[in-house]
Amino acid sequence: MKKVLPLLLALTFVLILAACGKASEPAQSTPQEPPASAPPSETALTPPEDGVFTESTDLYISAAASLTQPMEELRALYNEKAGPNVNIILNFGGSGTLQAQIENGSPADIFFSAATKQMDALTEKGLVDTGTRVDLLKNEIVLIVPAGSELPVSSFEDVATDAVGFIALGETSSVPVGQYAEEVFQTLGIWDDVVVKSVFATDVKQVLSWVETGNADCGVVYKTDAASESGVKAVASAPEGSHKPAVYPVAVLKNAENRAAALHFLKFLQTEEALAVFERYGFTVNK
Repeated sequence: MKKVLPLLLALTFVLILAACGKASEPAQSTPQEPPASAPPSETALTPPEDGVFTESTDLYISAAASLTQPMEELRALYNEKAGPNVNIILNFGGSGTLQAQIENGSPADIFFSAATKQMDALTEKGLVDTGTRVDLLKNEIVLIVPAGSELPVSSFEDVATDAVGFIALGETSSVPVGQYAEEVFQTLGIWDDVVVKSVFATDVKQVLSWVETGNADCGVVYKTDAASESGVKAVASAPEGSHKPAVYPVAVLKNAENRAAALHFLKFLQTEEALAVFERYGFTVNK
């Protein structure tokens, strides 16, 4: 019994120590899921003070066909200043066609129209950020003939005479220059005589092409387009007051995916350097 008692005491002591060890172990907590990362902030695309974007982004611009040349030049100039990370994707066409594309969900961050009508229509549908709209430019409406033409056509009134077999016009339902042309001929009281000899184009560039190639005896385009094409010559300007002013509004759209870049580019379009490019192509700054 004397030998067993010390063994029992020793065994009891070991069990007590084991129990204390378990009590001191920390409780196992359920692993926590890492917090979801916050969505990237739009400010990540905001250019720093030097105006250079450090992250890549696409900027979609829907612009009237008559803006093709200056906008191509301004895209390159902008990338020189804001860096190559802003990939500007230009979509040119008749302003009415562009309006319909935007209404149907085509990607567009900026809309640059050749008339206020299409911009107003998008505004009424809540698709334009009205606080960004700028009526930036003005243009003139002119009558053109092929560069080598000897037809006795020197005024808009001459279109109604037998000297003209076909006249090229923009679609009056969707192309602003066609709508301006109709207004001119309506004002002169000769639209009924003109419409029967009209062929209608999807944009002003097609009008230029038809006249240059001789597929039409004459056409109505913007002054800037006539000046850019050596194969045609302007023979008359639309009489003053015969049509609504040809104003070019530009604005950021409400559904712009790349709002920061869009706002930055819109600000760039209003700089003296950018406006000088438009003026070189024959546009007038709308002040």
